[in-house]
Amino acid sequence: MLEKFSNWKSKAEQENKIEEVKLENVPKHVAIIMDGNGRWAKKRGLPRIAGHREGMNVINKIVKKANSLGVEVLTLYAFSTENWKRPKNEVDFLMRLPERYLSVELPKLIEENVKVRLMGCKESLPAHTIGAVDNAIEKTKHNTGLILNFALNYGSRDEIVSAIQDIAKEVVAGNITPDQITDGVITEHLMTKELRDPDLLIRTSGEIRLSNFMLWQLAYTEFWFTDVLWPDFTEQHFLEAISVYQQRTRRYGGI
Repeated sequence: MLEKFSNWKSKAEQENKIEEVKLENVPKHVAIIMDGNGRWAKKRGLPRIAGHREGMNVINKIVKKANSLGVEVLTLYAFSTENWKRPKNEVDFLMRLPERYLSVELPKLIEENVKVRLMGCKESLPAHTIGAVDNAIEKTKHNTGLILNFALNYGSRDEIVSAIQDIAKEVVAGNITPDQITDGVITEHLMTKELRDPDLLIRTSGEIRLSNFMLWQLAYTEFWFTDVLWPDFTEQHFLEAISVYQQRTRRYGGI
């Protein structure tokens, strides 16, 4: 059930889509692959980093809208383990983005009761990036609203390998036996062990793939793809994705 979506033709159509969102059936965990920053910049004759800067501004709007709708967790794929292959100047800029974003937005996140969380391998990240994120995590740790979960230096295959390694150590130590390894045990060793699995995955820019993102957790997630580039993604697009989600029946393999 892969849905694609074109820009809306009128304000009236946008308002109708917003009215279709039912607050009693909002997905509790929404994950977003924020794709298309580079292409957005290229279309305008700008350097790729301009697209990343513009994309950062979109986060504010989507976080606020998700929080107002009652979404419990918003996971944003900010930087993958494969993104290190990009040009150094682009990587350096991306590593500065969390610091820039949080330096401005942290007071608002605190005021709006948002709790910041990180999912990914911290060891390879620059000290200034970790410092900014850790500061935000500490200052929002008692917040009880939306969990803003940044996937930073995250790769799902690495996550699963690490989980299997940890479970193997427990087997060697005699804490569990191989036949006691269940899907629940694996889930408890993932970076998302404190979170429910995503109900809805959104990917922008027209690409239809997961790109090594939450492969285990997305087993029964509803997918929604759009051609809209991330810097052009609006609250109305977000509401359209939720409206489509609400029209689906989730059977989890049943009838």
